[in-house]
Amino acid sequence: MRAPNTIAEVSGLEEEKIIEAAKTDVRQFRLLYEKYFKRIFVFVYHRVENRSEASDLTSQVFLKAMQRLHQYQPRGLPFSAWLYRIAVNECTDFFRKNKRSKVIYVEDTSFHHLFEEMFPDDISGELEKKLHLVLGQLKPNELQIIELRFFENMPYKVVADILQTTENNVKGKTYRILDKMKKIFLKLV
Repeated sequence: MRAPNTIAEVSGLEEEKIIEAAKTDVRQFRLLYEKYFKRIFVFVYHRVENRSEASDLTSQVFLKAMQRLHQYQPRGLPFSAWLYRIAVNECTDFFRKNKRSKVIYVEDTSFHHLFEEMFPDDISGELEKKLHLVLGQLKPNELQIIELRFFENMPYKVVADILQTTENNVKGKTYRILDKMKKIFLKLV
Protein backbone atom coordinates (compact mmCIF):
# COMPACT_ATOMS: atom_id res chain seq x y z
CA MET A 1 0.00 0.00 0.00
CA ARG A 2 1.41 3.36 -1.01
CA ALA A 3 1.48 6.48 1.17
CA PRO A 4 -0.95 9.24 0.19
CA ASN A 5 0.53 11.94 -2.06
CA THR A 6 -1.83 14.68 -0.95
CA ILE A 7 -3.91 15.47 2.10
CA ALA A 8 -7.04 14.91 -0.03
CA GLU A 9 -6.12 11.22 -0.19
CA VAL A 10 -5.81 10.91 3.58
CA SER A 11 -8.42 8.81 5.41
CA GLY A 12 -10.30 10.07 8.45
CA LEU A 13 -8.06 8.15 10.83
CA GLU A 14 -4.91 9.52 9.21
CA GLU A 15 -6.41 13.01 9.32
CA GLU A 16 -6.98 12.65 13.06
CA LYS A 17 -3.29 11.81 13.45
CA ILE A 18 -2.35 14.91 11.45
CA ILE A 19 -4.63 17.04 13.65
CA GLU A 20 -3.03 15.63 16.79
CA ALA A 21 0.44 16.28 15.36
CA ALA A 22 -0.56 19.85 14.41
CA LYS A 23 -1.58 20.51 18.01
CA THR A 24 2.08 20.27 19.01
CA ASP A 25 3.78 21.16 15.70
CA VAL A 26 2.08 24.06 13.93
CA ARG A 27 3.84 23.15 10.66
CA GLN A 28 1.59 20.09 10.39
CA PHE A 29 -1.42 22.41 10.11
CA ARG A 30 -0.34 23.18 6.53
CA LEU A 31 -1.73 19.81 5.41
CA LEU A 32 -5.15 20.64 6.84
CA TYR A 33 -5.02 24.10 5.28
CA GLU A 34 -4.22 22.61 1.87
CA LYS A 35 -7.07 20.12 2.09
CA TYR A 36 -9.80 22.53 3.19
CA PHE A 37 -8.79 25.97 1.94
CA LYS A 38 -10.67 25.85 -1.35
CA ARG A 39 -13.92 24.50 0.18
CA ILE A 40 -13.93 27.10 2.94
CA PHE A 41 -12.99 29.91 0.52
CA VAL A 42 -15.86 29.00 -1.83
CA PHE A 43 -18.26 28.78 1.13
CA VAL A 44 -17.25 32.25 2.32
CA TYR A 45 -17.14 33.72 -1.19
CA HIS A 46 -20.71 32.60 -1.87
CA ARG A 47 -21.77 34.69 1.12
CA VAL A 48 -19.78 37.90 0.57
CA GLU A 49 -19.37 37.85 -3.25
CA ASN A 50 -16.10 39.74 -3.06
CA ARG A 51 -12.86 37.87 -3.70
CA SER A 52 -10.73 40.14 -1.51
CA GLU A 53 -13.13 40.02 1.45
CA ALA A 54 -13.57 36.26 1.03
CA SER A 55 -9.80 35.83 1.03
CA ASP A 56 -9.44 37.91 4.20
CA LEU A 57 -12.26 36.06 5.96
CA THR A 58 -10.92 32.67 4.92
CA SER A 59 -7.51 33.63 6.28
CA GLN A 60 -9.18 34.54 9.56
CA VAL A 61 -10.97 31.18 9.63
CA PHE A 62 -7.70 29.28 9.30
CA LEU A 63 -5.84 31.55 11.70
CA LYS A 64 -8.50 30.97 14.37
CA ALA A 65 -8.56 27.25 13.62
CA MET A 66 -4.79 27.05 14.01
CA GLN A 67 -4.86 29.09 17.23
CA ARG A 68 -7.70 27.01 18.70
CA LEU A 69 -6.71 23.61 17.37
CA HIS A 70 -6.01 22.43 20.92
CA GLN A 71 -9.78 22.84 21.59
CA TYR A 72 -10.85 20.67 18.65
CA GLN A 73 -12.62 17.42 19.55
CA PRO A 74 -13.66 15.10 16.67
CA ARG A 75 -16.91 13.74 18.23
CA GLY A 76 -17.46 11.55 15.17
CA LEU A 77 -17.74 14.49 12.78
CA PRO A 78 -15.36 15.58 10.04
CA PHE A 79 -12.79 18.26 10.78
CA SER A 80 -14.46 20.32 8.05
CA ALA A 81 -17.58 20.75 10.23
CA TRP A 82 -15.46 22.56 12.80
CA LEU A 83 -13.96 24.78 10.08
CA TYR A 84 -17.42 25.57 8.70
CA ARG A 85 -18.59 26.58 12.18
CA ILE A 86 -15.70 29.03 12.40
CA ALA A 87 -16.48 30.27 8.85
CA VAL A 88 -20.17 30.80 9.69
CA ASN A 89 -19.18 32.81 12.77
CA GLU A 90 -16.65 34.88 10.80
CA CYS A 91 -19.25 35.68 8.11
CA THR A 92 -21.85 36.59 10.74
CA ASP A 93 -19.36 38.94 12.44
CA PHE A 94 -18.41 40.42 9.07
CA PHE A 95 -22.01 41.25 8.18
CA ARG A 96 -22.71 42.62 11.64
CA LYS A 97 -19.61 44.87 11.66
CA ASN A 98 -20.09 46.11 8.11
CA LYS A 99 -23.88 46.43 8.30
CA ARG A 100 -24.14 44.63 4.98
CA SER A 101 -26.79 42.29 3.72
CA LYS A 102 -25.99 38.64 3.43
CA VAL A 103 -25.67 37.19 -0.06
CA ILE A 104 -27.53 33.98 -0.81
CA TYR A 105 -25.90 31.76 -3.39
CA VAL A 106 -28.00 28.95 -4.80
CA GLU A 107 -26.93 26.39 -7.38
CA ASP A 108 -29.61 24.93 -9.64
CA THR A 109 -29.20 21.43 -8.20
CA SER A 110 -29.58 22.71 -4.63
CA PHE A 111 -32.56 24.75 -5.71
CA HIS A 112 -34.24 21.68 -7.18
CA HIS A 113 -33.50 19.60 -4.07
CA LEU A 114 -35.12 22.22 -1.83
CA PHE A 115 -38.25 22.23 -4.00
CA GLU A 116 -38.42 18.44 -4.01
CA GLU A 117 -38.41 18.57 -0.22
CA MET A 118 -41.22 21.14 -0.08
CA PHE A 119 -43.31 20.03 -3.06
CA PRO A 120 -42.53 16.36 -3.76
CA ASP A 121 -45.48 15.87 -6.12
CA ASP A 122 -45.43 19.13 -8.01
CA ILE A 123 -42.39 21.20 -8.85
CA SER A 124 -43.51 24.40 -10.52
CA GLY A 125 -41.10 26.55 -12.44
CA GLU A 126 -43.11 29.61 -11.45
CA LEU A 127 -42.63 28.91 -7.76
CA GLU A 128 -38.91 28.33 -8.21
CA LYS A 129 -38.60 31.80 -9.73
CA LYS A 130 -40.03 33.27 -6.52
CA LEU A 131 -37.59 31.56 -4.17
CA HIS A 132 -35.64 34.78 -3.51
CA LEU A 133 -38.84 36.42 -2.26
CA VAL A 134 -39.49 33.55 0.12
CA LEU A 135 -35.89 33.40 1.37
CA GLY A 136 -36.03 37.14 2.02
CA GLN A 137 -38.86 36.55 4.50
CA LEU A 138 -36.90 34.08 6.63
CA LYS A 139 -35.14 35.05 9.84
CA PRO A 140 -31.31 34.91 9.67
CA ASN A 141 -31.13 31.73 11.77
CA GLU A 142 -33.77 30.05 9.58
CA LEU A 143 -31.96 31.05 6.42
CA GLN A 144 -28.71 29.69 7.81
CA ILE A 145 -30.24 26.25 8.34
CA ILE A 146 -31.69 26.21 4.80
CA GLU A 147 -28.36 27.30 3.34
CA LEU A 148 -26.31 24.69 5.16
CA ARG A 149 -28.77 21.85 4.68
CA PHE A 150 -29.90 22.43 1.09
CA PHE A 151 -27.47 24.81 -0.61
CA GLU A 152 -24.31 23.31 0.93
CA ASN A 153 -25.83 19.79 1.01
CA MET A 154 -24.65 19.11 4.54
CA PRO A 155 -26.12 16.25 6.58
CA TYR A 156 -28.25 17.17 9.60
CA LYS A 157 -25.52 15.97 11.97
CA VAL A 158 -22.94 18.34 10.46
CA VAL A 159 -25.40 21.26 10.41
CA ALA A 160 -26.13 20.57 14.08
CA ASP A 161 -22.44 20.64 14.93
CA ILE A 162 -21.86 23.87 13.02
CA LEU A 163 -24.80 25.53 14.77
CA GLN A 164 -23.87 23.92 18.11
CA THR A 165 -27.21 22.24 18.67
CA THR A 166 -28.65 18.74 18.42
CA GLU A 167 -29.40 16.86 15.23
CA ASN A 168 -33.06 16.44 16.27
CA ASN A 169 -33.32 20.17 16.88
CA VAL A 170 -32.04 20.89 13.35
CA LYS A 171 -34.44 18.34 11.86
CA GLY A 172 -37.38 19.86 13.71
CA LYS A 173 -36.44 23.40 12.78
CA THR A 174 -35.91 22.39 9.15
CA TYR A 175 -39.39 20.88 9.04
CA ARG A 176 -40.92 24.04 10.52
CA ILE A 177 -38.94 26.32 8.19
CA LEU A 178 -39.98 24.32 5.13
CA ASP A 179 -43.59 24.48 6.31
CA LYS A 180 -43.27 28.25 6.73
CA MET A 181 -41.76 28.52 3.25
CA LYS A 182 -44.61 26.48 1.74
CA LYS A 183 -47.15 28.84 3.29
CA ILE A 184 -45.29 31.87 1.91
CA PHE A 185 -45.12 30.25 -1.52
CA LEU A 186 -48.84 29.51 -1.48
CA LYS A 187 -49.58 33.17 -0.71
CA LEU A 188 -47.52 34.17 -3.75
CA VAL A 189 -49.51 31.96 -6.14
